[in-house]
Amino acid sequence: MSGGEAKLLGRWGEALAADRLRRMGYRILAAGYHCRFGEIDLIATTDKYLCFIEVKLRKNANFAPARAAVDRRKQEKLRTTAACYLAEHPELELQPRFDVAEIYAPQGMSTREPEFCYWENAF
Repeated sequence: MSGGEAKLLGRWGEALAADRLRRMGYRILAAGYHCRFGEIDLIATTDKYLCFIEVKLRKNANFAPARAAVDRRKQEKLRTTAACYLAEHPELELQPRFDVAEIYAPQGMSTREPEFCYWENAF
């Protein structure tokens, strides 16, 4: 898979996750937020939390669950990037939380019903 195809597939997974989260009552504030420290796939709110969400898309979990890719180094990058977002948005006074959305799509974007797993307070 080329870099462009992987990026397109990743954006598809993020859009799918955002749609599912909206149906669960989340309000999406940002998708693909970038700062000099890194990227956060989705930023959303609930009535109590400001959620920084890492989306992981895989064909299956045969090797390991998708959330396993969010290792300590990735977690630290996400925390630093979230701090940047919070500094830019001091009006957001909700409790921050880090979540992971797993999407399993065996046929990639052709998958009719991707499996969606959501891990609140993942780290």
